[in-house]
Amino acid sequence: MSLYAHNHFEEKCVICENLKPKGIHLYTSFICTECEHDLIQTETSDPRYKYFLKQLKKITTPEIFS
Repeated sequence: MSLYAHNHFEEKCVICENLKPKGIHLYTSFICTECEHDLIQTETSDPRYKYFLKQLKKITTPEIFS
């Protein structure tokens, strides 16, 4: 049975590390809608900001093979 068959396809968010059905792809990683919203709304003085930065460092640029 396909994962798409029941519309329950989920991906692991690079920030919260939970499986979520909606979000964006940034290079090789997935960021869920909730974390994307929190990230945008968080002030740089908020302690959560450092956590977001730490998690975002996991995102790697895809290699280009020629």
